[in-house]
Amino acid sequence: MLALLLALAPLPYVEGPAPARPIPHEALPTLELSLPGLVRANYLSNGHLEAAHLVVQVPKEASSQSLLRLAQRAVEVALAARPSLREVDLSFYPEPYLGPQSFPLFTASVPQERTREFLALKEPSGYDRLWLNPGLVSKRLPEPVLEDRPRLEGPEAYRAKEKAEQLRASRLGYRGGAIYHGNPRWPYAALTFDDAPHPLFAPLLLDTLKRLGLKATFFVIGRNAEAYPYFVRDMVAQGHELGNHTYHHLRLPALPEEAIREEIEACNQVLLRLTGQTPRYFRPPGGRYSPAVLRIASELGLTTVFWTDDPGDYAGLPLGVLEARLSAHLRPGGIVLLHDNVGASLQVLPAFARLAKERGLRLGPVSQLPLAKR
Repeated sequence: MLALLLALAPLPYVEGPAPARPIPHEALPTLELSLPGLVRANYLSNGHLEAAHLVVQVPKEASSQSLLRLAQRAVEVALAARPSLREVDLSFYPEPYLGPQSFPLFTASVPQERTREFLALKEPSGYDRLWLNPGLVSKRLPEPVLEDRPRLEGPEAYRAKEKAEQLRASRLGYRGGAIYHGNPRWPYAALTFDDAPHPLFAPLLLDTLKRLGLKATFFVIGRNAEAYPYFVRDMVAQGHELGNHTYHHLRLPALPEEAIREEIEACNQVLLRLTGQTPRYFRPPGGRYSPAVLRIASELGLTTVFWTDDPGDYAGLPLGVLEARLSAHLRPGGIVLLHDNVGASLQVLPAFARLAKERGLRLGPVSQLPLAKR
């Protein structure tokens, strides 16, 4: 079944949480634009860089030339409406727009310094921050799941055994191809972001991390990487680490083993094609896993990475609550779970980085996390 989904719909895209669980407290500012097919136009700033993301629905039979012309018009009207924008990102979907589970036809990222170059394009080629979907099929996929806590799914007897093993692993940090935490005697905590990349938040998050001098591990959804390849390349170019978060962001334990393998392998293949590197780490969507999930990831050469600190940023928490939760769980050997599509996380990162420094902790990617000795 999943093989059919992969064949028919190789380029789906998900915007943050599933439609049934929207972020309740994080309304994004909007632009009022006169543009055919505009679904929404949001913008956001990290205090230094301001970016906009325009979602537009277009006729399914639209030509690549007409998509480019509309994209150029969209950039012009967005910059005219808000001259302070430093970047305009575009996502064009076939009409009618069915929500975040639709597949884009066209995406582009236009930094301010490359606006003239983009507006001068005669063909939708020769510009490295533009993507055209080579094979669109309008097919809805199962809802993705949010990361909340690692959760084993399987027979009751196995769950009891796994709980005991997790308790032992919580002291050792590493067990059987899975990392639960790092060495608690070493002043280092891993900084990780799930569900990357998002077309509005990715440039802001990367800019924030650069200003803070931080590197992180991004667990990438394969279909998002397909549609926004330039942001994936930006991550690697800026020294960040990429992890595998499956291709479609599905609940893996419910799938047959062949489908689990396809989900993980498909994401590996996308990242290898875009970056020339195969990821070393894997994180199951929603933290849902089973013995088969752990085994298959290991067979594919991946180490499964869980977390010690999930402040629940995806739930739209007030800044004070998010800061308090991060502060309460930050410790040596910790693994921090955040998401790359949450404005509050952008705002709290500078204070979190200062807190880590005050506690004598260095933040960085999973690959540099020292593990406790057995």
